[in-house]
Amino acid sequence: MKVLVVGGGGREHALVWKISQSPMVDRIFCAPGNAGIAQMAECVDIKPEEIHKLADFAEQMQIDLTVVGPEAPLTMGIADEFDKRGLKIFGPNKLAAEIEGSKIFAKSLMKKYNIPTAEYETFTDLNEALSFLEKITPPVVVKADGLAAGKGVIVAVDKQTAVDGVKKIMGEKVFGKAGDRIVIEEYLEGREVSILAFTDGKTVLPMVSAQDHKRVFDNDKGPNTGGMGAFSPSPIYSEELASIVEKEILHKAVEAMGREGRAYKGVLYAGLMITSQGPKVLEFNCRFGDPETQVVLPRMENDLVEVMLAVSENRLNEIKLSWSDKKAVCVIMASGGYPGKYEKGKVINGLSDAETIDDVIVFHAGSRKEDGQVLTNGGRVLGVTGLGKTLEEAADKAYEGVNKIKFDNVHYRKDIGRNLSPRPSIRL
Repeated sequence: MKVLVVGGGGREHALVWKISQSPMVDRIFCAPGNAGIAQMAECVDIKPEEIHKLADFAEQMQIDLTVVGPEAPLTMGIADEFDKRGLKIFGPNKLAAEIEGSKIFAKSLMKKYNIPTAEYETFTDLNEALSFLEKITPPVVVKADGLAAGKGVIVAVDKQTAVDGVKKIMGEKVFGKAGDRIVIEEYLEGREVSILAFTDGKTVLPMVSAQDHKRVFDNDKGPNTGGMGAFSPSPIYSEELASIVEKEILHKAVEAMGREGRAYKGVLYAGLMITSQGPKVLEFNCRFGDPETQVVLPRMENDLVEVMLAVSENRLNEIKLSWSDKKAVCVIMASGGYPGKYEKGKVINGLSDAETIDDVIVFHAGSRKEDGQVLTNGGRVLGVTGLGKTLEEAADKAYEGVNKIKFDNVHYRKDIGRNLSPRPSIRL
């Protein structure tokens, strides 16, 4: 088989790494890929949003399966274009991908089908949103409706932060058209858990639980990022809780999408808050999470390609997922200044030293190769995943790998997978 992976980040490196282990696969392409991915796949200079070029390439190279990593091409309709050409693709179509593409659509769907989530109001007018804020008591959460690379959510612990957030999103358009509409919702207290599930629109197979660390600094301080690390499993995600989530959230969501004429096939990601009233949905995503994928896939014992083919061929009921008992922790090594301004082109040293450590996997996120050297090429540069019998052991492994790698102005959190005691989720 020939497989094409779309994207060039840490999630896509994890996908390529797992796909490369399948005995069914002879050749892997990745568009556009990165320096790490280039070690196990042929990188193609096509952007994820160039869906017609990607479809042309898949036809030309007779690709047997295309796997889409990021959300943007999915919300643009890459699956529809591939389906139209008779090309097999893993990922939801445009209508189904709106579950991530529009937070207002997702909230409306949850309200209609009684899927537990925070109370909310939606706004298309800046002044109406500001007037609403005058009547309520913080904390509240302000969200841009559209895609904002994981940064379009502002947790406002006071009224001024909420007002500033609304003005930034709707007035200054810091996220562009994504901020034409906003959601202002109830703040939920509790612990977060990420659950990814395979689905072919009928069968739903949840993966093992994970939790990511969104804030840029230790002890969950500083601005939100795309994710500074993750661990799996979540210590609070019991079998009882998993059963509730599967029945009341995952199955309900997939069934609801089907009833709405938006049959959902691919990976459904549920970002959850485990509250005193039970699990509630913070958001749905239409693809694998990043960096959750870097801790979930290393624990997966199945052939990923086999599972993806079962999804695309509507026979997921034939699959039973199997998972390692090992725990996993991923630490993101980022460029100093991220998620704000940062410099690219710093030489990365020590990669081979880290990669030779048992139970350590180095996933590249923002890297490129030039004149035989690997250079930084993004905000999130590397994801170093460690495996162990306990989360503490897995974290120790991950940081053992991190300590071998050097580049100028590197920034990473020192507490990923370590600060696991229950705590309120208001983060200053």
